[in-house]
Amino acid sequence: MTSDSLPRPTSPLRARMIEDMTVRGFKEDTRRDYVRHVRAFAAFIGRSPDTATAEELRRFQLHQTQSGLQPPSINGAVSALRFFFTVTLARISHTAVSFHRWWSNRRLSGGRE
Repeated sequence: MTSDSLPRPTSPLRARMIEDMTVRGFKEDTRRDYVRHVRAFAAFIGRSPDTATAEELRRFQLHQTQSGLQPPSINGAVSALRFFFTVTLARISHTAVSFHRWWSNRRLSGGRE
């Protein structure tokens, strides 16, 4: 069940992500922002985000930085994508492991790589 102000899910994958967030008690604004971030990533790679590679995640983060996005916005995208890969897809894959390593290294370096 989704809120009236959230767009109606257009794919089973988006519906599942919204359900996963709802079950975990995410607020409406957070759900909307996470969907927006995953949609932006899908637009960047030009296909469904569940087919993304670790390299595409890295290129997306680089693209955001080069586009002038500030760290809080980039961190929001990182959180949304981490949730998408580790919870909604529930896959421990090369992509998810690489994403986790990238995020850990980024945090250790203070956001600089």
